[in-house]
Amino acid sequence: MASEEHRIDRREFIHIGAAASLAAIGGALGTSVRAQEANTTLQVRRVVTGHDENGRSRVDIDEALDVSSGREGLERGPVWSTGPFPVNNSGSGQGAGGARAAAAPDANSTVFRVVQYAPGVAPREHRTQTIDYAVVISGEIDMELDHGEVRLRQGDVLVQRGTIHNWVNRGTEPCVIAFILIAAESVEAGGMTLRATG
Repeated sequence: MASEEHRIDRREFIHIGAAASLAAIGGALGTSVRAQEANTTLQVRRVVTGHDENGRSRVDIDEALDVSSGREGLERGPVWSTGPFPVNNSGSGQGAGGARAAAAPDANSTVFRVVQYAPGVAPREHRTQTIDYAVVISGEIDMELDHGEVRLRQGDVLVQRGTIHNWVNRGTEPCVIAFILIAAESVEAGGMTLRATG
């Protein structure tokens, strides 16, 4: 049995896991100090690796992304997207993933983005034809489902399996979430085909 000084709190463990998950997919995220002080828009730094002409690893892209707004109270930055599986990692990363700033992935593709939900964000009940992996980077938010809702906080992770949902920020601070959307088949449930909507 571990001694008190070596025990890791469950919340701390989740925070460590969330950070490791983001590092593993190659995203370098952060909100700049200036943006926090000025209470301005979401800032996302994108770092993408690749190879030189001799096959040696390097950084191909290191830049701040332009962030857009889809609706009132929502800002998002597309980090990367891919085409068909298996993904082709050959060639330069320049423009390879940034050009496909899709709202949801096409069949057999992926989208990685960071979204900021302001307090009182405009509602949008929706379902995507994807499986989504999400990590709450900061803040907290409620996810409304057909049956109830769940509150997600900084460090929590979510697997969203094609369910209809709505994000509600009832707090006083923005909530920032990193999402990885992977194309999936339409859900079959209750004798129905549940397609993307909203």
